[in-house]
Amino acid sequence: MDKRKSTKGISLWQIAIVAVISALIGGGIAYAGFTMLNNNTTNSASSADTSSSSGTTKVSNVSVKTSSSMTKAFSKVEGAVVSVINQQRQSSSDDDIFSGMFGDSSDDSSSSSSSSSSDLETVSEGSGLIYKKADGKAYIVTNNHVVSGSDKIEVILADGTKLTAKTVGTDETTDLAVLSIDSAKVTAVATFGNSSTVTAGEPVIAIGSPLGSDYATSVTQGIISAKSRTIDVTDEDTNQVTGQATVIQTDAAINPGNSGGPLVNSSGQVIGINSSKLASSSDGTSVEGMGFAIPSDEVVQIANQLVTNGKVSRPALGVSVVDLTNISADQQKSTLKLPTTVTSGVVLASVDSDSPAKTAGLKKYDTIVEIDGKKIDSIATIHTVLYSHAIGDTVKVKYYRDGKLKEASVTLNKEASSSTSSSSSSSN
Repeated sequence: MDKRKSTKGISLWQIAIVAVISALIGGGIAYAGFTMLNNNTTNSASSADTSSSSGTTKVSNVSVKTSSSMTKAFSKVEGAVVSVINQQRQSSSDDDIFSGMFGDSSDDSSSSSSSSSSDLETVSEGSGLIYKKADGKAYIVTNNHVVSGSDKIEVILADGTKLTAKTVGTDETTDLAVLSIDSAKVTAVATFGNSSTVTAGEPVIAIGSPLGSDYATSVTQGIISAKSRTIDVTDEDTNQVTGQATVIQTDAAINPGNSGGPLVNSSGQVIGINSSKLASSSDGTSVEGMGFAIPSDEVVQIANQLVTNGKVSRPALGVSVVDLTNISADQQKSTLKLPTTVTSGVVLASVDSDSPAKTAGLKKYDTIVEIDGKKIDSIATIHTVLYSHAIGDTVKVKYYRDGKLKEASVTLNKEASSSTSSSSSSSN
């Protein structure tokens, strides 16, 4: 009996001791946990400005340094991007409306010559890319419409240096031009990549001078929206579609002044030359993020021809043509004698003497409907088909004459001053 009480008493005592120890340990852990949490809160608060005094806010001493693939790509190309300034001479013959009214004896040939000219004025600004240095010259590719009509062209380098540029050659068809400047102060040259390997969704940046040189070397980022897109090429004077171009579509912001600047991939290679944007659709709907660039593969091909020959030689039939849709139904029936089933094609308005078309037997009023198996339904398509061939190629041409379908083999020669041209006239 006593033994049982003794054993029970010891057990209770031991339990009590264990409980006290556990309580002390648990409290210590709890206190330590609270201390750590409290310390974390304190540390977090200490990184911010909690001063109650006004006017004592400070900038955090924490800095973030990022180096993405696109920032590296930009750094590779930025020094080769330039602003291109198109200057033209403005006539001042009407500046003094009273100059000849009172028989001024000083109105001789020299003064007349002086009054017919004035200082050069900047009419537009665009962008360009330095892609080559050779023999003391640096070569710049830009858009033809950036330099069109210029009497003088100035180039502003990335460091602000302003130089006078010379026109090496221009090509209206592809809207490309090559300029040259003294290479002494040129420190960066861009590299072209292979545009045939680009993919939709690939990140790109566009670099240029939107709205002019005040915003030189601006960079915008986007993706390639489409690798190959066909758009119409329109004559600036007649506003008539004269051909089609295959371009890269991007949603990187391209604004007026970006024309001629590079479209760059994540490796810092130029895969296109920015040329245009679509601001609204044919029905007037406003659109965003639809810019277009001439693929680098085509840029290199055209630029090399311009540097070598000063122009681009293309194959031609040696004819002037007009869209069949521009000719009235009565004339299609009476003059062309076309079947009613023929609703599209191009009509020969004239045939050059000693031209490939003349040699092959083609005549005025013949209506071409097919070349090498490709349907010809407009001036744009005949240019596209012809320009896909080389000088010296022989093509099969299907055409209607006096209501009958005929075929001729034509050996293409070199285009002579736009020998295949458009005409807005609907009658001959």
